[in-house]
Amino acid sequence: MSAVPHSEKPVGRFRRMLDRLSSSQEDLESEELREDAETAGCTRIEDCRDRQIVTVTGTLRTVTLRPRAGVPALEAELFDGSAALDVVWLGRRSIVGIEPGRRLIASGRISLSRGRRVLFNPKYELRPLGRE
Repeated sequence: MSAVPHSEKPVGRFRRMLDRLSSSQEDLESEELREDAETAGCTRIEDCRDRQIVTVTGTLRTVTLRPRAGVPALEAELFDGSAALDVVWLGRRSIVGIEPGRRLIASGRISLSRGRRVLFNPKYELRPLGRE
C-alpha cells in the first residue's frame, strides 16, 4: 500500500482518459467547475465558513422569486462543484442575466440560514456564456 492518498498521486494521460470515460456527465461538470474556481482564485464553497468574506464562482442551478418578510427577494442556488450556496438579492424581482445555467462570480459575507450557506446582496460579475 502506498502512503500517498489517491487524490495526490501523479496521474498519467491514459489514467485521466479512463477516468473521464468512466465518469458521469455530472461528475465531469463538477470537476470542471472546481477547476474554474481554482483558476479564478476563488474560495471553494465547501471551504466557506460563517461570517467569512469570500469570493466564489460557479453556475446558477435555480433562480426563484421568494418573498422574505413581505419584501421581494430573488434567490439563486450557486454550485461550484464542491458544494452549493444560496445567493439572495433582497428587494429585487428579477435581474437581467441572472438565470439558470449562467456562470458568475459573487463576493460578500457568508451567513448560515437553516443550515445552508447564504450570500445576501453580493457584488457579482456575470461570466461569459459558452467557451469564449
